[in-house]
Order: sequence, then structure tokens, then C-alpha cells
Amino acid sequence: MELIWQGIKEAFRLIINGDPEVFGITLLTLKVSGTATLLSIIIGLPVGTLIGLKEFPGRRFILSIFNTGMGLPPVVVGLWVSIFLWRSGPFGFLNIMYTPEAIIIAQAVIASPFIIALTAAAFQQTNPKLRLQIRALGTTRLQYLFLLLNEIRLPLMAAIIAGFGAVISEVGASMAVGGNIKGYSRVLTTATVLEVSKGNFDVAISLSIFLSLLAFTITMLLTMLQQKQQGG
Repeated sequence: MELIWQGIKEAFRLIINGDPEVFGITLLTLKVSGTATLLSIIIGLPVGTLIGLKEFPGRRFILSIFNTGMGLPPVVVGLWVSIFLWRSGPFGFLNIMYTPEAIIIAQAVIASPFIIALTAAAFQQTNPKLRLQIRALGTTRLQYLFLLLNEIRLPLMAAIIAGFGAVISEVGASMAVGGNIKGYSRVLTTATVLEVSKGNFDVAISLSIFLSLLAFTITMLLTMLQQKQQGG
């Protein structure tokens, strides 16, 4: 209990003193995970919509791949993204290994299966009679899609929350592709692991408090938006 209390006191000290390093790490964490989640939405929403609405050969197999992706260990993603971004890799010419951009790519890969699989499932659960009613109104394809998206807005927000939760908490991929470089590519999860390895458990606990508060705040805002859409 004494160790936990020391960690809480350290967290308050860092907040009161306005520690620039910790706030910089927190800001980078928000920037990286937020951008990765946005990218996963841009990628995942169209793919999930296609899988959810279109019948084509291999559809179930492809969906099973994305369902598996939701349980894929982040360190595995980090390994493969590293291979592709390494100097001798296919995208080595980008020269972004051990940068925040590399972390964003890895986290987007982690979050995308959540958006794709959950979006596809939401579309598949829509009532077929509703689809027929919408088509009977003489809607264009764009109007048809917009009305269906409005119908699944609650599970869609749940997919976004799940994707954000997956990336804000991961450490393996960020460590692998970001390098945990102080003042450049260090995020809250990798910083916490570093402090634990150094035996600075009070600092690690304080960083974990910052991470938990950040995750809770963003998730709460997304949840409030979700429930507001429901009218509850």
C-alpha cells in the first residue's frame, strides 16, 4: 500500500509542478493514438461496410481474418510493421522507423480490425425488411448508405471506442517500431514499462494514473456522444 500511495503522491506532484516531460509524453500519446484511431476509421469503415453489405466469394473467410485480427498480439503487429519499415524493407525508403509516424501506422493496423469486423457485424444485423423499405423510397446508393449508417450509429461508436481502447493501452508495437526514444517517440505505455524496468515503481504508478485518466476521459467523451445519439 505504501508503494501505491507513493505513486499517487508522485502523480499529484507531477501535475502540480507541471512536469514538461510527462505532459509532453501525455500529449504525444493522445496525438499518436488519436491519429491512429482516425486512420483506422478511414480504412475500416469502407471495408467493413463492403463486407457487411455485399455478398461475394470468400466473404466469411475474409471476415474471419479481421475477427482474428482483433485478438492479434500488438507485439506481432510491431514485428511485421518493423520488417516493412526497416531500411531493407519494402518501405524503408520512407525512413520513419523509430518515429511517432511508425507508431501511428502500427496502432492503425491494430485498431483497423476492430472497426472493420464490428462495422460489418453491425450491418449484417440490420433488419432485411428495413433495407427493402429504404430501397422502396427510391433512394440513391449514397442516401441508402447514409440511412443505414445512421441506423447502426450506436454499434459504430462502440467499434470506434473498442479501436481506441486497443491502441491507447498497447505497448509491444509502440516499443518495437517507436524505440521509446526520450522526448521523441516515448508514449505513456512505453514510459511506464521503462520505469518499471528501472525499479522506479512510484513513477511508473504515476504514469499509469496519467494513462488511465487519459483513456477514461476520451472514452467517456465518446460514450457521451454515443448515448447522445441514442437520445438517452
